[in-house]
Amino acid sequence: MNQPFTNRLLVVGTPIWESQYVHPFILGIGSGFLDLEKFKFWVRQDYLFLVEYSKVFAFAAGRVDDLSVTKRLLGLAQSTLETELDLHVSYAREFGIDVSELEHEEKSPVCQAYTDFLIRTSLTGSFGEIASALLPCMWGFSEIGKRLEADGLPRDERYARWIQMYTGEAFLSLADWCRELVDEAAKGQPQIELDRMEKAFLISSRYELMFWEMAWNQENWPV
Repeated sequence: MNQPFTNRLLVVGTPIWESQYVHPFILGIGSGFLDLEKFKFWVRQDYLFLVEYSKVFAFAAGRVDDLSVTKRLLGLAQSTLETELDLHVSYAREFGIDVSELEHEEKSPVCQAYTDFLIRTSLTGSFGEIASALLPCMWGFSEIGKRLEADGLPRDERYARWIQMYTGEAFLSLADWCRELVDEAAKGQPQIELDRMEKAFLISSRYELMFWEMAWNQENWPV
C-alpha cells in the first residue's frame, strides 16, 4: 500500500519544522519568558494573517467538486472571519492590545509576502496546491502545541492558554482533516502535480518559520 502523500511532505519538511521547534520565539512561549513586546507584535501580525487566510479557504471552496468539502471550507472561511478573529481580539486585549491597533496595523514584509503567496496560489494553483499551501499553518501549529505541552505548561497563564489553544480537540481534529484533504487531493495525480504540491507545502513551511523570526525581531519596513 502506498504511503499517504503527507508522509512524504513530513520527510521533506522536517528540517524546516525542526528549526521552528527550537526557534527562540517558540522556546520562549514554552518557558513562559518570551518578551511580551515580541509576542504582542506576533498577535498583531497574526490578526492580519488570519484575515487573508480566511479568503484562501473561500477560494479553495470554489476549486473542489466534493460538496461536503466545499461546505467545510466555506464554514472555515466564515468561522475564521467571525469566531476566530473575535477570539483573537479578546486574546489581544489580555496583552493590552486594542482592536483599533489590530485593524490599523501594517503587514510586516514577511506577513505581506506570506499572504501574497497564499492568495496567488489560491488564484492560480490547482486545488492540491492550495490545500498543500494551507497545511503547514494548521498542521505545524498542532505539532508545536503538542511538543510544548509535552514539556509542561509555563506558569504564565497567557502563554499556557496559547499552547492549549493548539492542542485542543477541535484544533487537532481540524489539522488532521486538512492533512487528509491533501492526501485525497494527491491520489492519482501525476508526478508533476505532486511536485507542485510539495513545493507549495515547503514554501508555506518556510514562511511559517520566517513568521516566528519576524516576530522575534519585530520586523518592519525600513522606510
